Amino acid sequence: MTAALPMNSPSPADLWEMDRAHVLHPWTNFGPFEKDGALVITRGEGCYLWDAEGRRYFDAVGGMWCTNIGLGRKEMATAIADQVERLAFSNTFVDVTNDPSARLAAKLASLAPGDLNRVHFTTGGSTAVDTAARLVWYYQSCKGQPQKTDIVSREASYHGSTYLSQSVGKRAGDRVEEFRYKETGIHHLSAPDPYRRPEGMTEAAFCDALVDEFQALIDRIGAARIGGFFAEPIQASGGVIVPPQGYLKRMWEICQRHDILFIADEVVTAFGRIGHWFASEDEFGIIPDVITCAKGLTSGYLPLGAMIFSDRVWKVMAEKGERWFTTGFTYSGHPVSCAAALKNIEIMEREDLLGNAARVGDYFLDRLTGLEELPLVGQVRGRRLMVCVENVANKATKDPLPDGVNESKRISDTAEAMGLLVRPMGHLNVMSPPLVITEKEVDFVVETLVKSIRKVTDELVREGHRIG
Repeated sequence: MTAALPMNSPSPADLWEMDRAHVLHPWTNFGPFEKDGALVITRGEGCYLWDAEGRRYFDAVGGMWCTNIGLGRKEMATAIADQVERLAFSNTFVDVTNDPSARLAAKLASLAPGDLNRVHFTTGGSTAVDTAARLVWYYQSCKGQPQKTDIVSREASYHGSTYLSQSVGKRAGDRVEEFRYKETGIHHLSAPDPYRRPEGMTEAAFCDALVDEFQALIDRIGAARIGGFFAEPIQASGGVIVPPQGYLKRMWEICQRHDILFIADEVVTAFGRIGHWFASEDEFGIIPDVITCAKGLTSGYLPLGAMIFSDRVWKVMAEKGERWFTTGFTYSGHPVSCAAALKNIEIMEREDLLGNAARVGDYFLDRLTGLEELPLVGQVRGRRLMVCVENVANKATKDPLPDGVNESKRISDTAEAMGLLVRPMGHLNVMSPPLVITEKEVDFVVETLVKSIRKVTDELVREGHRIG
């Protein structure tokens, strides 16, 4: 038993030690964590966070791609509190529902593309993807194709952290030898990363090669075995990878020809991140069979995810009315989370936050692109309020620095000391600020990041690294 710490009025140091001594964080890196602990955040308002010491930070990370309407909204607190008083919980199993769940499902159907009018609520993005994978098996079995169970995804993809959803995704930093992953029945195609395409290949030729790779996989293992294709419209945690022009549409067309369900993982791209309710149709011109979403659905105020799927899929599963769909969660359609989502969407509509994301997002990306003039920056890429800076040792060869150099973490640490939070991932620095960001705040982010990159570059050169 550890020594007792004050629970009623802990000091910043007490909070830091409580966390360090007792919490296993997602993606804990044990050595650094046990030495340095965590940054203790105690307050948030708009795009800003305050730590336990009272220091203020501009949160260019946006929580975890999710604080779309900004923090500290009193009307969100009121909507949540009112729902807690009226109905804090009601299960939605079998033939029970509640007012906010029914209203939110109808609202999502009105916003989603095409005939995606059916909604299954989950606890977050991971469980939405997990359920979508099971939906593939269920749907294909109902069609009399029980062998059509294989799933196709891409390298550098992230689809969640349940056993199944992490197996569907394949981001290098997520695969560790201590865990096990589902290996059979899941196939991973090349990441559609134009920056890392073969030298001398045009982007159009690269797109052709990616599409040919998918068709070759189908030819090799047989369309009769493949049930679903999972794709983030923009691969978020894999490095904000924006695919070549026409890629998603052509992949969707292959799926249509071979009766392969196309699942668009819009956990990050939905609800305004790049200026649309959903990116699949508005940005990339496709109507998927299934969309998974979470994060911006409630702007992170409460946990909630959703799998939105087509009437066509529903009709196949519901045929004859004899089957049971035996999956779901205690908190599926949780009334308080659904009330939060309804208020969140209302705020986004009233304040035209999708429009602000488009206008300020274009300015954000344009200003950040100027960082490519810095010796350490190989590429700035993304769409609007979803941007990544990739650091390289050599611009011509695109070779990264050795992993142990950890330059992206050093950049984020330097920026943090200047009041800016950016997310380090491998050799990347990623940003996804709230949709309420202003052009003046964009200027602060860019100017602070430039100073941080220059400072770290100078340190690396003094340490003997060749940069340029």
